[in-house]
Amino acid sequence: MTIIAAADGSALGNPGPAGWAWYIDESRWRCGGWTRGTNNQGELTAVLDLLRQTAHSPEPLHILCDSQYVINSVTKWMAGWKRKGWKKADGKPVLNVEVMKALDEAMRGREVTFEWVKGHAGHELNEKADVLANGAAKAWASRREPEAGPGFPGARSVGAGDDPAVPPAADGDARPATAAGRRAATTASAAPEGPADAQPELFTLADPVSPTASSTATAQSASSAPSPSDVDLVVELERSLLTDTVRGDRRRLEALLDPSWSHVCARGEVWSRGDRLAASGRPDRASAERTMEVIEARELGSDTILLVWRERSRDGSILRSSVWVRSRGSWRQTFQQGTTEA
Repeated sequence: MTIIAAADGSALGNPGPAGWAWYIDESRWRCGGWTRGTNNQGELTAVLDLLRQTAHSPEPLHILCDSQYVINSVTKWMAGWKRKGWKKADGKPVLNVEVMKALDEAMRGREVTFEWVKGHAGHELNEKADVLANGAAKAWASRREPEAGPGFPGARSVGAGDDPAVPPAADGDARPATAAGRRAATTASAAPEGPADAQPELFTLADPVSPTASSTATAQSASSAPSPSDVDLVVELERSLLTDTVRGDRRRLEALLDPSWSHVCARGEVWSRGDRLAASGRPDRASAERTMEVIEARELGSDTILLVWRERSRDGSILRSSVWVRSRGSWRQTFQQGTTEA
């Protein structure tokens, strides 16, 4: 009999206190998280933990996931990344590469299928996983560890580690035993892993990122000047705004749009932040078909980044420019303009 499970991730502020979870039924589920991470890291870790928890089972595994970034990474892009030495088509490093490698290893010899489900649309298993992941993120925001859950019968304990860039060790908990060990793990994971993936439907951010992001891309430190990882993260955050998961979630939009946000659309209309939030609950049939092609990412100051990109959909293409500002350690979009491309 096939094991059917939902996997999900959550990040308050994205990045911020983050959680991950997978859910099969009331007696088989797990969750965890970190003090700082992204939606994409939560989504990826949920799938990885689920794969490892069920590794001893001979039954096929069917994973329900609302992150197209995760599904595409595993089913479409990973083979090409491996052939190129874990580099993207443009030669740049793959984001979240350590977790991606761990996922690749955990998939070997397994009969695993993925199914995309729309988030926050009433799917029972997805809703259960979402509640657990969000609860784990809230627990970490309150400086406490969430209840991990019963896990899968017969599985070995697999921890998620203190740093989301450090994947769970195959033989158990990856969490360093001492504070010094945790600092060393965080320092080791701070080496740049490269920018967000250029493929459509990111996060995850979300990996993210992204969006669907790597340790440097997601640890939005209040540094004095933007680093390559800041630009990578902003690209991931921008891409996430094209996804159903974010566009239909008022809470996530509030976290990504600056209070002074405004938008001049391709039709010449001017939208305020309030207008956009009010529209968050409306169905957007074209969102799943939108893709993003980055043309330029420019640092305008220590806390300001300009993105110029092309949005493609079945209706044509639109040239867009977006301004992102860093406030209290998090990046938010403050302005966007679109122009229909001839």
